[in-house]
Amino acid sequence: MQSGTPQMMARVMAALTISDTGSLTASELVQRLQVSPASVSKAIAFLEGQDLVRRERDERRRERYVVDSEVMYQAMMASARSTALVAETARQGVGILGPGTPAGARLENTARFLDFVSESIARAANQAREILTSDGTAQLPDH
Repeated sequence: MQSGTPQMMARVMAALTISDTGSLTASELVQRLQVSPASVSKAIAFLEGQDLVRRERDERRRERYVVDSEVMYQAMMASARSTALVAETARQGVGILGPGTPAGARLENTARFLDFVSESIARAANQAREILTSDGTAQLPDH
């Protein structure tokens, strides 16, 4: 929740993450969190939209919601894409307002800043990705 994720979505994400298997059914989430099935459904839809969980069918054909070792990587890449989209929107604003206007110049600086942040997030996530699947011995590259 500290990062801005709505409370129910954060609770569902936490429940999935701390489960030993990294997966739970909707009924298991309802029971663990003591919430309505509709709350779980809404939270899962949000988390799927952010590429933070995926659906799988288990051997009994029940739908399971899954997080895996890649969840933080996927979250960072989604953040990079979202930031790049805002940068593109700012660039479109420059075209509308004109680069010589104070607002256009501000939007141009914003676009350049967000491009840099987006690229940095994606690069860092790709460099650190092996940590998520390692046995604890992987090291980040020196800067």
